[in-house]
Amino acid sequence: IVAGATTNSRGLAGAGMGVAAGGGEMAQRSILAYQRGEEITADRSAITYLNATGQSGMGMLKTFGRFQSALSLSGTQLDPYRISHPMPRERIANLEVLVKASPYVSQVDAPALQQRHDMMRIKIAAYMQGQAAVARLMRKNPTSLASRYGDAQQTYLYGNPGAALTKTAALIKEQPKNPYFQELRGDILMKANRPKDAADAYAKAASLDAARSGLLLVSLGQALMAVGTPDSINKAVAQLNSGIGRDKENAVAYRYLAQAYGELGQIPAADLATAEGHFYSADYKNAKIFAMRAQQKLKRGEPRWLRAQDIINYTPSNKLK
Repeated sequence: IVAGATTNSRGLAGAGMGVAAGGGEMAQRSILAYQRGEEITADRSAITYLNATGQSGMGMLKTFGRFQSALSLSGTQLDPYRISHPMPRERIANLEVLVKASPYVSQVDAPALQQRHDMMRIKIAAYMQGQAAVARLMRKNPTSLASRYGDAQQTYLYGNPGAALTKTAALIKEQPKNPYFQELRGDILMKANRPKDAADAYAKAASLDAARSGLLLVSLGQALMAVGTPDSINKAVAQLNSGIGRDKENAVAYRYLAQAYGELGQIPAADLATAEGHFYSADYKNAKIFAMRAQQKLKRGEPRWLRAQDIINYTPSNKLK
């Protein structure tokens, strides 16, 4: 480009621009090739993990087969060198030999594991995709525990609390030690404006939860805040902090915690919790503002002051200009 400019040669300048553009294209393709290689490695690792747990990889082949069918039906023509994932057909070719060579290729998942998976799918469908998605999942086996759980979920979300409670009570009777049936009961009671009863349900859920999920403790804290007494708000702070301790990136939990601290008059703690909520929502500007507000009222050098300083000093490595 410089040579073209100094010699007043448009052709030479254009050639220089073409070389520059070509270099960018080569760099992009190199990055995409690396990403595709990473995806292929991840696929192979998945087979390793499935073999280690004694499970079949046929589900992966079926999933990629569905991707391939959807791609074919869409009529979309993709350049395989300009995408970040291998083409579905390529993924199947890379995995098929490994899957079929596994001693677990014909292994069927245990009924309890399949049931947990089905319940997870139908809960996600209820919250993220609506009633039609739940109905599709229920169609295959409408009387299964997962289908009845989905029915109770959508009754809670789109129906009335009384009917939802009745359906949830039947689920609890069938599996009294399932923490997520108690969680659903707590959700329904919160919707029915019965926070004290909801807090009892969430506490029961947390006590039954072998995985020690932070989400259940956050729900318990939210219900205790809604009870609204000084004692319940103090308990809410303890539960919310416990939940955050298990899932420190739960931005919503920090907002509840900030509200609880505010109601107790603990303003520096409320400001720091607000800063944390913004931080884990990637709103770094407001995170720094509230961290500086908190620092002004905290003792220099104490752990909370230092955490506020960490937020103030934070610079995301991929920050956009």
